[in-house]
Amino acid sequence: MEGIHNTQQVYFVGIGGIGMSAIARYFMHEGLPVAGYDRTSTPLTKALENEGAAIHYEDDIEQIPELFKNRENTLVIYTPAIADDHSELSMFRREGFRCIKRSQCLGVLAANKYVMAVSGTHGKTSTSTLTAWLNSKVSNSGCAFLGGISKNFGSNLVLGEGRRLAVEADEFDRSFLQLYPDAAVITSADADHLDIYGTHEAVKEAFSQFVAQIKAGGALCIKEGVDISLPNPDITIYRYSIDKGDFHAENITRLEGGYYQFDIVTPDKVFKQCRLGIPCRINIENAIAAVALLWIASKAEQMPIDEELLRTALAEFSGVKRRFEFYINTPKQVYMDDYAHHPRELSATLSSIKQMFENRDIVAIFQPHLYTRTRDLYAEFAEALSIADEVILLPIYPAREEPIEGITSEIIADRLSVPYRIVEREALCDTLEQMTTDVVISFGAGNIDAYCEAIAETLKKRS
Repeated sequence: MEGIHNTQQVYFVGIGGIGMSAIARYFMHEGLPVAGYDRTSTPLTKALENEGAAIHYEDDIEQIPELFKNRENTLVIYTPAIADDHSELSMFRREGFRCIKRSQCLGVLAANKYVMAVSGTHGKTSTSTLTAWLNSKVSNSGCAFLGGISKNFGSNLVLGEGRRLAVEADEFDRSFLQLYPDAAVITSADADHLDIYGTHEAVKEAFSQFVAQIKAGGALCIKEGVDISLPNPDITIYRYSIDKGDFHAENITRLEGGYYQFDIVTPDKVFKQCRLGIPCRINIENAIAAVALLWIASKAEQMPIDEELLRTALAEFSGVKRRFEFYINTPKQVYMDDYAHHPRELSATLSSIKQMFENRDIVAIFQPHLYTRTRDLYAEFAEALSIADEVILLPIYPAREEPIEGITSEIIADRLSVPYRIVEREALCDTLEQMTTDVVISFGAGNIDAYCEAIAETLKKRS
């Protein structure tokens, strides 16, 4: 991307997105002025403002700071979630500014790095964040652009020494096809983002193209059972899962509080008695994938992994905001929040919760994300949510979409096999106050997280 390194200031259209905000932080770290637009103020945008970004929340050309109206040295970065008729983005294009997608910028920033990319329709944020943490603690090196706020780093941007770059490779809008990784993990390739791809087959074809872009001499570690073609004869292909494959776990022992101890098997070594610092059985598999990337990178650099440092790093990993995040965990009341917004994610998380909290009643709160995803997967959502004992459904969060006639939360509710209620987000706390609850978990990729603190306070008072 010619001219990106001659940029003097950067303007972001959609600065509040998790991926966008990481790149904004990168440019601020490099000493460049940063400004941008987003639709709503959030804790993420407020943090960026505190760090020096100038942000406004109306699509208004007049609110763009004068410094950023200089066409010659302003770079404009936009998210594909922004509509093409957005007035600010339209103005920048009309006036001949350099306008690039977030994924294009990430591809440029990844040049000359040893790229460790984690892709998949779910599981990629936790896995890439753990990979960044292992790089930092075990190898004392590495940068990362993450799709969530790491609790260990307190950020979605990690800046460290060395060539390693851990990055979440997002399949939305085919963004991950801007990357040419040295090592990659694919956690899943389920039917998702069908508003972009049209069919599940097209989703799988995009993942196959991603595989084809792994550099010659590199490696892919793909989860057992993921059914895509692997059209790259110049790489080494490994498989992983919780219980079989080139990388897997053995001697899994459940500990108090839903934590686990396990051995991690690699092609040439077994790392014994590992304990992950976050609970839930599904995170064992994420840890295996992250260790696989660390192992591949260590082989490429001919630097053996220090087993004791690895065990310590795994135990100290504290997870990602909104990924299985506990707010309350007492014998009388549990409340946690999770970003899950695909049926497979919901099913895996609820099944894990059932194992962790045996013989306890589980209430699942779900805010569907996107009309198209609800339209395409409503039956699967109902099946997954029915693992809970009771369901509270919120209205669909539209994000970038306009309503679709007949597509509401009711089409999920009609297929649930457990008791349910549908409430407005604003009435959620009042509803919970009137219920008898034991284990409560909220799900969704919309704005339900803005209510997590209020939900926790409601449940604490009542319990």
